[in-house]
Amino acid sequence: MQKRSVPVYSLDGSIKGDVELPKVFFEEVRPDLIRRAFISSFTARIQPKGRDPMAGKRTSAESLGVGLDLARVPRVKGGGPAAFVPNVVGGRLAFPPRPEKIFHERINEKERTLALRSAIAATAIRDLVTSRGHMIKENVHLPIVVSDEVKKLKRASEFREFLKKISLWDDVIRAKNGIKERPGKGKYRGRRWVKPKTILLVTDELNPPVRLAARNFSGLDFAEVSSLNIERLAPGGHPGRLTIWTESALKKLEEIFA
Repeated sequence: MQKRSVPVYSLDGSIKGDVELPKVFFEEVRPDLIRRAFISSFTARIQPKGRDPMAGKRTSAESLGVGLDLARVPRVKGGGPAAFVPNVVGGRLAFPPRPEKIFHERINEKERTLALRSAIAATAIRDLVTSRGHMIKENVHLPIVVSDEVKKLKRASEFREFLKKISLWDDVIRAKNGIKERPGKGKYRGRRWVKPKTILLVTDELNPPVRLAARNFSGLDFAEVSSLNIERLAPGGHPGRLTIWTESALKKLEEIFA
């Protein structure tokens, strides 16, 4: 069995000791499974939609037949405009959306679990982390493990200083400066801004004080270790998110994936 220790960073940025990594960090990284699991999770939220079955059909229009030097489309009684058929003003759709359509792409439970383990392992591979665009210095050891004191930080300024001491603040600035307006009609549909992702902080508690301290940092997410999912660990289906683990979260992770 493989064994590997990584340093544990304290609040002042110094190394306070080492911790042995759980075996889940030695899983083979499977980008194909991670992508499939992400698509399954993403499509599960799509709301079915459809058109009114009678849309465009509430008319008494009938075709006048041939020999009148007119197109043989149904027309409103009294020599009115064309109606009912597709490609006319107020007509029905040829192939309208159906609420029966299945959007959710399902995935086997064993594959989903393997994808989650694979995404966790990807957070410890520097090449995958940097390929996502994260800014990380060579002196930072992956995966990043911090002491449980970090959970008790209550002010944004304190958490900011901590990130500076462990050389991760540059990635938060990258995400903040990378916010841009979305092209196209998506900007009118509740998706106006494209916001890059930065650090994922994983703790063993659902709502630690640091969650309130850092909730306004753009692109920074939080997760309780027992509720980790693909969308948090691999946004967009791309593995290798820059992740900070607390000591207690790492121990709980070992229990979950033992």
